[in-house]
Amino acid sequence: MSSHKDRISSISRRSFLACAGGASLGLPWLESFANAKDSKTKTPAQRLAFFYLPNGITRRGFFPGEVDRPLPKFAGQNNVWRFEGKAVPSGSHPLTLTPTLAPLHKMRKKVSLITGMDRTFQHGTDSHAQCASCFLTSVAPYEVENSAYPLTRTLDHVAADSIGQTTPYSTLELSCNDHKNNIESIYFDNMSWYGTGHVAPSMRNPRKVYDRLFGTQLHARFRNITDLALGNARQLQKRLSTTDRRKFEEYFESVRTIETRMDRIDKMKSELVAANIKRPAEHLPRNEYIHLMGDLLVMALQNGLTNVGSLMVGPERWTTATNWEGILDKPYSHHGMTHAIGAHLEQLLKLDRFHVSAFARLLERMDRIEEANGTTLLDNTIFTLGAGMGDGTTHQYNDLPLVVAGGGAGKLKLGNHIHCKRGTPLANLWLTQLQALGISRKKYADSTGVIPEIQA
Repeated sequence: MSSHKDRISSISRRSFLACAGGASLGLPWLESFANAKDSKTKTPAQRLAFFYLPNGITRRGFFPGEVDRPLPKFAGQNNVWRFEGKAVPSGSHPLTLTPTLAPLHKMRKKVSLITGMDRTFQHGTDSHAQCASCFLTSVAPYEVENSAYPLTRTLDHVAADSIGQTTPYSTLELSCNDHKNNIESIYFDNMSWYGTGHVAPSMRNPRKVYDRLFGTQLHARFRNITDLALGNARQLQKRLSTTDRRKFEEYFESVRTIETRMDRIDKMKSELVAANIKRPAEHLPRNEYIHLMGDLLVMALQNGLTNVGSLMVGPERWTTATNWEGILDKPYSHHGMTHAIGAHLEQLLKLDRFHVSAFARLLERMDRIEEANGTTLLDNTIFTLGAGMGDGTTHQYNDLPLVVAGGGAGKLKLGNHIHCKRGTPLANLWLTQLQALGISRKKYADSTGVIPEIQA
């Protein structure tokens, strides 16, 4: 007769919630599904994620030592200006959290600010067009023949070729662009690419993302998937340890919270339509929208649906005015504000800080999610916040704003400010991350080496 412990060990994590009606819900790592030996030796999956900021940032709020920097003037759409910056020695320095970076205070030991990294602008397209689209590109400028973009397979897919082959989705692409007016080409609104000219289109509707991740699209009659799942789960829940029961309940509560928020958003939309109130298509509360999409990304990483994901918090150069409820007092065009920074400095600083706080919120949540071997989801993830421009007003491609968080399963050394010497390609950071993920690669795009200061 098999023991209670053997019966638990024989239950697979993924089959635990195989539910009626064909719906299923993945679970985070639970110690009850592994024997004592496995819980100490099991290696958690490594993840890679990106949190992308459009239209650059406001330098004086983000970069240490630039609070008194003169406000720059608009440099023109195709005039990529070079910012020389203040004389900061290259190497590792203590981490200084500026007003924009202040929301990262709780996570300061698990993040590093990376400055001084450059990209090369390939003339032939608008300066914004190569920002998100080429941010993760695996090719050096001018190397793709007959293309105005130095663009081919991006880092997320390169990494997923190695660490994304055992998950239902090799990559997950999300975007917080819910505008209906398609005023720009796909190059302004996508950061993930299978190859030159072959975009990996991002998902933008939280309800559709949820349906795709949890398989409920064909089961609309079951509005609450957690009620459906719990019908089968209750029979097995009593076999979990006390710690796993708590983790199980917390996980289900996070799913319920997302469902409740989406239902509230749907109800709000219906009420607006019924009242015939004419508002911009992006009437979804902006902070709610970004938080919700971020939570969906974290849940996908947590329960093994994907190991690689990206989230764009907005599109490049979109001039449509956006409602930033709870952040700004009226609709603004983010892109337009960056071209008139003197009149909109306060609003831009608020917006930048909100974006960083949304990133920090995800980091804090990931650091509370326990995984095998005494680690957390954040410990096993390399999560990068960044932008394809060093400044939205000057359109500069040098000294990009970058924050690397997580730990790469102990492969990254964090908690510092790493300033790279002038001319260091952004691709050096991507090469460093690939190697931290255990992916053997000597060169990436126009890389000249790795960043030794961040390697553990």
